Amino acid sequence: MADFSGNVLVVEDDRQISKFVCYTLKNEGISCDAAFTGQDALGRLVSEPFDVMLLDLGLPDMDGTEVIQKVREWSEIPIIVVSARDQDKDKVGALDSGADDYLTKPFSAAELMARVRVAARHLRKLGERAAQMPSSVGGLQINFEKRLVYLDGAEMRTTPMEYRLLALFFKNIGKVLTTSHIIKEIWGVGYGNDTQALRALMAALRRKIEKTPATPRYIITEIGVGYRLVDE
Repeated sequence: MADFSGNVLVVEDDRQISKFVCYTLKNEGISCDAAFTGQDALGRLVSEPFDVMLLDLGLPDMDGTEVIQKVREWSEIPIIVVSARDQDKDKVGALDSGADDYLTKPFSAAELMARVRVAARHLRKLGERAAQMPSSVGGLQINFEKRLVYLDGAEMRTTPMEYRLLALFFKNIGKVLTTSHIIKEIWGVGYGNDTQALRALMAALRRKIEKTPATPRYIITEIGVGYRLVDE
C-alpha cells in the first residue's frame, strides 16, 4: 500500500469492528479516523479532508444509504459500504445511492485492503481528471483538489452546495447547462424539476462571486434554457 497513504474515515457504530478496521489501515501506513453516527460522519467530511470513506449501513441515527445520498450532494469521495446486510436489494440500493463498492461482513483484512486499493485508484483518476480541467475564469478560480474557491486572489467561503454548483460550471465552461441537467447533477434524479431551489442557490452563489448580481459577469442566464459560465 505504499502508493496510498491518505486519510480514511471509518463510519461504524460497532467499536470493536471500528478498531479492527483502523488497526488494519494503520498497519498499512494509512491514516484513519472514526465516526460512530451518520451526523458525526457528515460533519467530519465537511470540516476535514478525507480520501476514502468506509461506511456501515446500520447506524444508530440514520440509514447508511441516507448518508451516501447526502454526501453525493457535494462530494465525489470514494465510498465503500461495509455491512452485514447481504441481500441484493441492500447492495443495489447502496450502489444506486452513489456508493462505489460494497463489502459484506464478516471480511478479512486482505479483502478490506484490496477494496481500499481500488478506491485509491478511483481517487487518483478523479485527481487526474480535475487537473486537466480549466481552473480559472477572469478573477474567479477553483482548486478542485482542495475544494477551494478564490475571487481576485482572495479565498471565498462557499457552502458545499454552492461549491458543487460552481464546480459543475467549471467542468462545462462555455456550455449552456439546462436547468433540468443542473438539478439532476446537484440534487439527483429523484428530485424532480423544481427550479425554485436552483434559483435560490444560484442567487446565493452570485451574491458571492458577482460585483453586481443583477448583471452577472461570470454565470450568465440563458433565458428559457438554463445557465452558462462564460469562457473568457
